[in-house]
Amino acid sequence: MSTYYITTPIYYVNDRPHIGHCYTTLLADVAARFQRLRHGSPDDVFFLTGTDEHAEKVVQSASDNGMSPIQWADRNADEFRKAFGAMDFTNDDFVRTTEDRHKTKASAYIQQLVDSGDIELGDYEGWWDASQEEYVPENTAREHDYKSPVTGRELEKRTEQNYFFRLDKYESWLREQIESDTIRVLPGARKNEVLGRIRQGLQKVPVSRKIKEGDTDWGIRMPNDPEHRIYVWIEALCNYLTTVDTDERERFWPADVHVMAKDILWFHAVIWPAMLKALDRPAPKTVYAHAYWIREGRKMSKSLGNFIEIELLEAYCKKYSTDAVRWYLLTQGPLGANDADFAHEHFVEMYNADLANSVGNSMSRVGNMIDKYLGGELTMLCNGEFGFPGGSALQTARTALANAGKPVDDPDRTFHFPEITKAAVERAIASADAFEVDEMARQGLAVVRAVDEFISYAAPFTLAKQLDELEDGTHALATILYSCAESLRIASLLLAPAMPTKMGELWARWGCAPSAGVPLADLAEFGGAHKLKKGQRITKGDALFMRADVKEEPPVASTD
Repeated sequence: MSTYYITTPIYYVNDRPHIGHCYTTLLADVAARFQRLRHGSPDDVFFLTGTDEHAEKVVQSASDNGMSPIQWADRNADEFRKAFGAMDFTNDDFVRTTEDRHKTKASAYIQQLVDSGDIELGDYEGWWDASQEEYVPENTAREHDYKSPVTGRELEKRTEQNYFFRLDKYESWLREQIESDTIRVLPGARKNEVLGRIRQGLQKVPVSRKIKEGDTDWGIRMPNDPEHRIYVWIEALCNYLTTVDTDERERFWPADVHVMAKDILWFHAVIWPAMLKALDRPAPKTVYAHAYWIREGRKMSKSLGNFIEIELLEAYCKKYSTDAVRWYLLTQGPLGANDADFAHEHFVEMYNADLANSVGNSMSRVGNMIDKYLGGELTMLCNGEFGFPGGSALQTARTALANAGKPVDDPDRTFHFPEITKAAVERAIASADAFEVDEMARQGLAVVRAVDEFISYAAPFTLAKQLDELEDGTHALATILYSCAESLRIASLLLAPAMPTKMGELWARWGCAPSAGVPLADLAEFGGAHKLKKGQRITKGDALFMRADVKEEPPVASTD
């Protein structure tokens, strides 16, 4: 794999960012961070997000707020940038469709499609969904009682002279590409939805609007026909290509993953690949459409006043840490086909289970034991293999437990940390390739829990009390704690894409920040070239995550 290119949708600036925007962008951010680690170089990964600004909604929202469209777009584009900064996202670029770099190239692509005959002028009558700014096919309109399938608002019958893209020409090609997974549409339920709709037959799709008297001069005009304005969706899709269609960035195309919410899947899985085919450009490799968030068991809506705006997420970040919020959204979010519930009680339960009691406790406990029992320094290396041949470290630990009068359960248990950590890394990579980024991150948690299980079994705190009584006690304790620390170092690599700040704190304490230019496979080799070294100082510190009380009042969004 030479490069990795991931995109979010570009978000409408008719309103401010909320949990849906942040969740989609988080998925892309975690995937991009993992791929940078995997490649060993940030230069081989490109992560794009941005804002879609040439919409009728933007004009209306600007007017409602006493602003010009560009003033409104400027304000809300800045809001998205600030929100993404607050969530610690690492996008490599932020594109705005009002920028000349986008408009110039998008116009050129449209002209190319006109020249090739893939875009043609014609008349159209259909059901217009003003809430989504798209036409709805007759069968879909009828199925939903002529209301928007997304918002439930009344559809509007429109007759227009438009330019049309000949989507129908690419029906067979699209079916073959999606059925064969040449273009992967994920999750599987979304693939079935798309194929089902394609099998109903594809029609031409409008790519322009004829400008009417009184319309604002907002948007990109059709090349060589200024009486028509390019339909916002068609123009917006081009951003994925306009941003990397340069000498420096062209190596990133085609995109590895377009990630989005399920309501805009059709544009990305069908219309956009067909446009690219017509432009003689490769199609994206994967289109991933996740489900929606609900809140405390109820659908979110402005009217109910239960929408999770960025201010509420920031309040959770302030109370529990940004990394904790990132972890919860990532691992409990609607990545698959089903919606997910943001519930405060569930947040605290998962925070305690995964972070305070597992990640935070394990890393703090191992660091504190090294400080207390080994003087804050790793005094012995170890291959990470623990069984019961005579004189083994685990046998010595079990003897200490027996001396302390504690029962010995499963006396033949073995632990092989090189295998445990290697398997976790391999599963993380496989999950990343399937865009199961929640499972990818959970592999780090799996290593932490393996270390916790080992500590419970070997009980180094009991062994430490009998060092003078056991012949191999000091050696056994040092090798047990080294193996725990080395395994947690590897776990931290897998956890870092989701929790970059907290893992950065651990790396600073333990002196084990990953070396630049080294791929994950080498960084994560137990006992390899980048292992924790003998004599390395391990500094203890406060717990990375403090346990939370589920009875505490939930955070409240700031009104400042």
